[in-house]
Amino acid sequence: MRKHLIGAAGLAGVTALLVGCSSAPAQSATTEAAPTPEQIKALFADWNTALATGDAQKVADRYAPNAVLLPTVSNQVRSTRAEIVDYFEHFLLNRPSGEILDSHVAVLDADDAIDAGTYRFSLTKDGRPTTVDARYTFVYEKIGGKWLIVNHHSSAMPEQA
Repeated sequence: MRKHLIGAAGLAGVTALLVGCSSAPAQSATTEAAPTPEQIKALFADWNTALATGDAQKVADRYAPNAVLLPTVSNQVRSTRAEIVDYFEHFLLNRPSGEILDSHVAVLDADDAIDAGTYRFSLTKDGRPTTVDARYTFVYEKIGGKWLIVNHHSSAMPEQA
């Protein structure tokens, strides 16, 4: 299993490389067709559906065994399934529902893609509805025929809208 270590600078470098690349779809060694950007964007809907179940285990199932989560409302880096489950057990108490505001997909090859942009979460805190806008990066890898999150970074917007 490949490890993905992509920070903000790495993502910028990958994006810059992709801008200069041919528009021909990437092919893996097995000549499997690369996914479309729309297929990668749809992975967020699957993740959001898992959030709606209120089950932290179902959300964690969307992450690869070696995934790293840099969550929005915790300072702790989550790099094990148990840590990811722990984060979502607390986060799901707010009944979150996400909406993509701006998405930029980079399909790297048939098995790897990045979706980065901004999203808005509707939450219920202390019985009152609220929203939080945040930046996100999802790095996906197709493992055993299933698209999984290998790296997820989310951080609240630093400036007021």
